[in-house]
Amino acid sequence: MPERHGSFAPGRALVQVRKKKLQLQKLQVLAYLPQRGMIAPGRPDRGNAGGVRWREDMRRLPPLTAIEAFVHVARTGSIKAAAAELALSAPALSRRVQALERFVNRALFDRRHQALVLTADGERLLGQIAPLVDQLSDAVESMTSGAELMRLRLGVQPLFASQRLFPKLPALRQRHPQLHLDIETASHGITRLGDGLDAVISTAREVDPSFYARRLDRSAVFAIGARNLIEGPDALRRPADVMRLTALVHRDLPDLLTAWQHAAGSDAVEPAATDMFDSGPLILEAAAQGLGVAFMHDSHLAEAQDARLTQLFEISAESPYSYWFVCRPRALQQRPVKLFHDWLIEALGAV
Repeated sequence: MPERHGSFAPGRALVQVRKKKLQLQKLQVLAYLPQRGMIAPGRPDRGNAGGVRWREDMRRLPPLTAIEAFVHVARTGSIKAAAAELALSAPALSRRVQALERFVNRALFDRRHQALVLTADGERLLGQIAPLVDQLSDAVESMTSGAELMRLRLGVQPLFASQRLFPKLPALRQRHPQLHLDIETASHGITRLGDGLDAVISTAREVDPSFYARRLDRSAVFAIGARNLIEGPDALRRPADVMRLTALVHRDLPDLLTAWQHAAGSDAVEPAATDMFDSGPLILEAAAQGLGVAFMHDSHLAEAQDARLTQLFEISAESPYSYWFVCRPRALQQRPVKLFHDWLIEALGAV
């Protein structure tokens, strides 16, 4: 029988009731949705033991990759060096740093020629988040390290490693057979503490007081050259004679030459040229081959035990640099770091 206009229709009424229920449910859901990164008022958190706890502000965080990029660039002072450590291209790393600057709406670096310098805002942010990044690294390392072995990730310069560390390592292995070393000789070692390295042996004038640092030696600067330079009719007789030769200097220790020149006084002159190296062993080999005069620590000559080399003049200067053992203060609480530190100080008779 056809339905008459205005008559009661059970099917249509049921549809209307369902629509009203759906609208009511939508309003209830919207009341609980977070707005602008915050949990809506009145939304219970059912995760606590009491059954209901009112949650407060839930703020957004920037990407961890952006924070990691910022910390690396801040510690190295260089996009290129930080990119190499993170195995990224320089443009990719720059984009991550810029993303963090956009997130905090502040400039974190002053862009200067071939260098980045932290702004006041950058310094404040680094001081607050760098310890937290280090703690994250420690937490992951503690979960992934083997329980049966102790492993120390050590940064050390090649010349110190070959001359002074490796000859003593058999004694370390005998005393602590469960302690194993992962050795890295790349530059910027101190900047990688807590991010790939547990401790570093490095040359420096002084060490940032936020790190634990123990001086390992005090050295003098020698002019070191091939033995034949002091023999024959063309032998070097006085410091001024170095003007005929090339100075060989480590890139990270440029003031060794200056210190020796000051000790030589009025007899010191500028060399014909200065060649820079990033490897101590190569400097010694270049000097032995007669390619120039190496300005290095007295210990480097003594430990080399190379009959081809000699101290060229009876002039020595106090070095502005020393070898240091460096780690984060809390790293000394880790058993591998503490065992190696104590053994090293004893083995070297450190000052």
